[in-house]
Amino acid sequence: MKVHFIAIGGSAMHNLAIALAKKGYQVSGSDDVINEPSKSRLARFNILPAEVGWFPEKITSDLDAVILGMHARIDNPELLKAQELGLRIYSYPEYIYEQSKHKTRVVIGGSHGKTTITSMILHVLQYAGKDFDYLVGAQLEGFDTMVKITEEAPIIVIEGDEYLASPIDRRPKFHLYQGHIGVISGIAWDHINVFPTWESYIQQFDLFIDTLQPGGSLIYCELDEELNKLVSNKQTDIEKILYQIPAYEIEHGITYLYGPEGKVSLQVFGEHNLQNLTAAKKVCEKLGIPTEVFHQAIASFKGAARRLELLGMTENATVYKDFAHSPSKLKATIHAVKQQFPERDLIAAIELHTFSSLNAEFLNEYAGTMDEADQPIVIIDQNTFRQKQMQPFEEIVVKKSFNNDRLKFFDNFEKFETYLGSIPFNNKTFLLMSSGNFGGIDLEELKNKLLKI
Repeated sequence: MKVHFIAIGGSAMHNLAIALAKKGYQVSGSDDVINEPSKSRLARFNILPAEVGWFPEKITSDLDAVILGMHARIDNPELLKAQELGLRIYSYPEYIYEQSKHKTRVVIGGSHGKTTITSMILHVLQYAGKDFDYLVGAQLEGFDTMVKITEEAPIIVIEGDEYLASPIDRRPKFHLYQGHIGVISGIAWDHINVFPTWESYIQQFDLFIDTLQPGGSLIYCELDEELNKLVSNKQTDIEKILYQIPAYEIEHGITYLYGPEGKVSLQVFGEHNLQNLTAAKKVCEKLGIPTEVFHQAIASFKGAARRLELLGMTENATVYKDFAHSPSKLKATIHAVKQQFPERDLIAAIELHTFSSLNAEFLNEYAGTMDEADQPIVIIDQNTFRQKQMQPFEEIVVKKSFNNDRLKFFDNFEKFETYLGSIPFNNKTFLLMSSGNFGGIDLEELKNKLLKI
């Protein structure tokens, strides 16, 4: 099989390219920019393009498939050539489905927690010695790639993003997988550039339920009122399975889960993570994993990359980073950290840089989300506004939108670092959140400076 990737440098795209190369396919690709870690990983598997740019001459009639990434534009010269030749053009979720038609497909959807739930399931299946394929949105310890596609594995576990599939396929990705087991972790408005109203956003989850196969199962969070309303009004022949927060306790900064065999110490924490854990447990039950095996496995789960990731700690101070960026994720992450270390002051800083978070109307969705932090901080780099050609916010607008007079606002990372350097880090927890790169700050150096390591 000969497959060409247009925009091979993307996170999911380069992982799928590697998965197909490992499967024995002849893989080629192009992109106008390829950053790390994609560049090194593509090179390791000998599929890194010789030079960056778009080359229509790479598109030949003997290609079995062309896979189009979201980064490419509709006037991309390679895409136009593929269309001219009448080649089969797939989005990457479409191609994942093509490769998994014969498998039991598990699709994890929801506005938050998708990566963590998927990662927990993969960790448990690997512990239990199961053969499975997967697609997940973060690098996991013990997994070489973020995508695995084989002929033999009877199961595939897919993180189901609700964003669009490709520039020429405007369907949400998770509509394309047609799962046998589906999960919805919760619904909180996001991606307003694509779904400009709450109604248009929630409709995507309604349609997702319709894609589940007859006789399949939907596992969904009992604590989400809007989700419960959606599912209860849905006439369908699929099995509906509720989940919520399990019984637990926190002792000396460690969270313990109660199970039939006694207390299980966890390396992750927070009620949101415990909800995710229960969703993963319900999926694993459907896949034949006994409760005791699930508990044995989950005790060693350290979390997905950038999800409440521990950067460093001393006896009386801890530094975490997290991927949180939407209002619901921000609030849940702050609550989790404050609950875990209630006796410490929590300094919580978020970098806003997504299209939604920089929209003046959507900014009001953040009202009250940082109230549990002892020192809430918002950073929006001036360069971000310039790059996105958007009007910068004044500090008073940000404080009003977050409805928090204690909030500090910084419009560049130098000022932010200077401020952090003025704070004594005794009896403190520091939480740094962003779906970006924190303005290019060296987080290892920052952590050492704060903790005086």
